[in-house]
Amino acid sequence: MRRRRLKRRSRPPVIPGAVIGKPTDETTLDRETGAVKSRQAADIVLPAGAIEGIWNPESLERVARTYWATLQRFTLGLVRVDYSPTERAVILLVPQLQLLTFKAPEYEMDRRRGIVRWRIENGVLVSARGAGGDGYLEIDIHRHDEPEGKATLNVAVEVANYYPRLGGLSRWIYTNTQSRIHVIACNFFLRRLVRRDLAASRVGHFAGPSSPEQAPDPR
Repeated sequence: MRRRRLKRRSRPPVIPGAVIGKPTDETTLDRETGAVKSRQAADIVLPAGAIEGIWNPESLERVARTYWATLQRFTLGLVRVDYSPTERAVILLVPQLQLLTFKAPEYEMDRRRGIVRWRIENGVLVSARGAGGDGYLEIDIHRHDEPEGKATLNVAVEVANYYPRLGGLSRWIYTNTQSRIHVIACNFFLRRLVRRDLAASRVGHFAGPSSPEQAPDPR
């Protein structure tokens, strides 16, 4: 009996000339309040022409979807995101097990900066103090045009004012569980960006031709 070969999803090629700088990782935990701030960032240098035509809210929305799709792929589908008009829920295996819930994303964009931000609402991994507070997850992209037709995108993924449900657990345990998973997932996410491997949006709020002016300016 002839074995059937599984077809692998072909990956788009890396943009010629694109280079990902060394990622930085900054994670801090306030010992008094228990608030966590975690920020991973890297510079992507690439030909300026590679981002012409895609520096718009529609692509920013697809970047947001790509982040969640990367997390799902990295966790082998154990973790996925459920969408509703007002909420995003990160679930483990079944809809009833919501690890994190967020309000619907906020988009801000101009000619030099694009931001998508999800405000933390609740979830199994969120303490009572952090539920409905001012914590958030955000992707922040700064664009800098360089000489000789190059452009640098500083891409940062940040979690701020997050109060994990740790009880008496230490910063070491947080750093080596939730934080480490997030760091590795961010590295996969950056690699997809240099391939322009952007997932299709589930909502399509900015579907169709768009320009940076259609989103509020970054604050």
